[in-house]
Amino acid sequence: MAGQHPDLDPAPAFDAYDYLKIVLNPDGTITRGLDDPTTPAVPDPDHPVAVRTKDVPLDPTHNTWARIYVPRASPPPDRKLPLIVYYHGGGFILFSPSSAINQNLCSLVAAKLGAVVVSPATASAPAHRLPAAYDDAMEALRWVRTAEEEWLRERVDFSRCFLMGSSAGGNIAYHAGLRACAAAADLDPLVIRGLILHHPFFGGSQRTESEVRLFNNPVLPVNVADVMWELALPAGADRDHEYCNPMAGERSEEWERMRRQGWRVVVAGGGGDPLVDRQRELTAEMEAKGVEVAGFFGGEGDYHGVEVLEPAKAELFVEKLKGIV
Repeated sequence: MAGQHPDLDPAPAFDAYDYLKIVLNPDGTITRGLDDPTTPAVPDPDHPVAVRTKDVPLDPTHNTWARIYVPRASPPPDRKLPLIVYYHGGGFILFSPSSAINQNLCSLVAAKLGAVVVSPATASAPAHRLPAAYDDAMEALRWVRTAEEEWLRERVDFSRCFLMGSSAGGNIAYHAGLRACAAAADLDPLVIRGLILHHPFFGGSQRTESEVRLFNNPVLPVNVADVMWELALPAGADRDHEYCNPMAGERSEEWERMRRQGWRVVVAGGGGDPLVDRQRELTAEMEAKGVEVAGFFGGEGDYHGVEVLEPAKAELFVEKLKGIV
């Protein structure tokens, strides 16, 4: 599984900071210049879209908020909808729940799966390094279980909740899942049934074969991922920190807890993603520990986060989730 050491990397084809359109400031913060088209929420039930959306505050003291998605057609009064809590990607440093690429995927998930989706904002690095995003992810779950928000109270079956995330959001969903599984009683009446890890963002000190082979791929160059981790991990932490490397530390107890609670886990990746080896390894390790895991792995043409950018691929991915949610 492990490949060469980063000291033996090929010459980078991209300047990571220029690729990300960020500038590292002397005080350790960053200035963001990446074009991030956003989409406003549409709470109007008469608006001609498949889902209604609205933004709600979560914790005013932390300036956190979430976007809620509900299918436009109301379910029968005696039928409540599953809940998907979706954490967006962006390497822990970019994007928000209102980013158009996140809006498109969450809208599709809500419409095609007949689910309510809550997409919370989480603290961005480097101003707020990990585990700040995990803390916010858990705060969002606590908000969901106690909120008087009518869209949730009237429509959601709180006994059918899944945590989902793309890229860094998949990493957040995984770590929030580890915490939530250990604190299941404290989240009542919210019952989490599993995880949907869409191209989850992981790393490690040693390069994997896929990281070596796809080092300079244009969608997620490995040196760009390196910079994201440098900005997101706790100060002084290396790439084998448990937040980055899912194989770091002993997870048997947490995975056994997931197994006992009957969680279903989806890990989706693409053969053209440099992170695919790490995603496959996590899938195999969890499966070996008895967790019910489904690995959805595409071919070499499926790059990192492909379903976020290609609607046809997104449709196929969400179709596969119908047997899970």
